[in-house]
This record gives sequence, C-alpha cells and structure tokens, in this order.
Amino acid sequence: MSRRLQFILAAGLASLLIASPATAQSPVKVVATFSILADLARNVGGDRIAVTSLVAPDGDAHVYAPTPADAKQLSDAQLVLVNGLGFEGWIARLIKASSTKAPTVTASTGVKPLKAADAHGHGESDPHAWQSIANTKTYVGNIRDGLIKADPAGRATYEANATAYLAKLDALETEVKEAIAKIPAERRRIITTHDAFGYFGATYGMTFIAPAGVSTESEASAKDVAKIITQIKKQKIPAVFLENVSDPRLMQQIAKESGARIGGKLYSDALSAPGQQAGTYLDMMRSNVREFSTALVM
Repeated sequence: MSRRLQFILAAGLASLLIASPATAQSPVKVVATFSILADLARNVGGDRIAVTSLVAPDGDAHVYAPTPADAKQLSDAQLVLVNGLGFEGWIARLIKASSTKAPTVTASTGVKPLKAADAHGHGESDPHAWQSIANTKTYVGNIRDGLIKADPAGRATYEANATAYLAKLDALETEVKEAIAKIPAERRRIITTHDAFGYFGATYGMTFIAPAGVSTESEASAKDVAKIITQIKKQKIPAVFLENVSDPRLMQQIAKESGARIGGKLYSDALSAPGQQAGTYLDMMRSNVREFSTALVM
C-alpha cells in the first residue's frame, strides 16, 4: 500500500472518530440539590450525564448552608434539578448568586402535595413527596423530559433508561405493598421524630405520629422521654423511631416502661453513602420497609 493511500485512509478514520457521537458527546453537567434526586437522575441519564449532588448522602437539605463551590457548580451546570414544594429554602438565592444560565427542573411538578403539619416548618406543603413511589414515577418523568430538552440528541437513551427504571419502581411498589399487607392493620402506627413519612403513610396505609411537645432539633431530655412514654401508653403505639434520642439508656427506658419496640435507622431526606444499606432510592425504600416490618410484625 502506498504512503499516500495510507495517509488518506488514516485521515478518513480520524475524521470518523472525531464525528462519532460516542467520542464527541461530553457528559451533560447536571446538578441536583440532594442525593435522592441525584440517584434518580443517574438512573435516567446513564453515561450521557455527570451528576453532582449539592447536599451529600446523609446530609440534611433543610439546614444546608450553600458554599461558594456550590455556586460554581451551578454556574457550570447545564441542568439543575430541584425538589420544590419548599424543600430547599436556600436554592433560589443560590441560583441567583451563581448567575447560572442552566434551566431548572422541579422534579415534584404534577405531584398533588399533602398539607404539612405545623411542626414541619416547610410552609403549607409537605415536600417529602418521594416517600410515595407513585410520586417518584412523576419525578422520573420530569427528569427525563428535562434531560431531553437539555440534550435532544440523547432522547432515545433517556426514554429507554426512564422506561427501564419505571419498571423497577413498579416492582418496588409491589414489594412495599406486600410487606405492609403482612403487618396487622391495628399495628401500623408509629411514633417518629422524622417528619418525612406523610406520603408513605397516606399511600400505604400507615400512621406516623409526632411525639407531643418534643423538639426534633435537639437531643430529647428525660422530661421529653416521659412525655413520649405517656403518649405511647395512651395511644397504644407498638413501635417508636426516634432520631433525636441517641442515649441508649433513654431508649431502654422508653422500651421498658412503654412496651413499645424501638425501631432501627430510617432514611427520609437523604440516601446513605454509596454501597451502604440505603445507597440508592430503591435500597432506601426497601431498608425503611424492613425496619417497619421488624418493629411491627409480631
């Protein structure tokens, strides 16, 4: 083969490689406000996107304080994903400060919000809509549509990934309903200082009760624990999940004096670190249901 022909062939191959979508496509930069949204985005976007979560796993989006680095992330973003419903009280200021030109997708658009209890501090609507899997399907649809607008060339990928993930959510919903059905109806009542399970309770037939007069912002005192014990006895609550009671002696006192079972760790507003028991949305929901079943099934 002549050198001229070799050169022509090499040049042609190089031009094909440069034009190839696989090599020309840079990942779409997506910034999600918290870890649950980031996980949903990864499932829809796959390899076509690079996702950053402002609030890390195990972080609390309610009290999060944005940093200059967050503003830089937003300014570089091609798409911003927010929950909405008042969940991220800081996001509007951060978006303005970042001067980002990226479109913002509100994942909860189309969800019928529940009214927030006065103690929640979120305003009129309960923002924790992802605790209903049906609502999470709405989130996935909104994320898919947002990605298609930001990256029209990826439509087929986003649609296929979303369809596959929605099938996983369907299977998860069946699992959750079957697990809750095994809990006697009269035992589907829990006291918890988590305020994030209103949608779960409304969708799957469980009652979540906030302990009367107990703040979720600080460690429960002995006086608080006495109130909790009285409430458990009065309302015949079979299980208690208390995120703000870390003293094992107080937990033992609650169990001994009330007869209620003490539940394990619940995940509400954030995933665990990757690879742990609630590292994805699917794993988080399964983990919580296992904890409910362990505490409530006789």
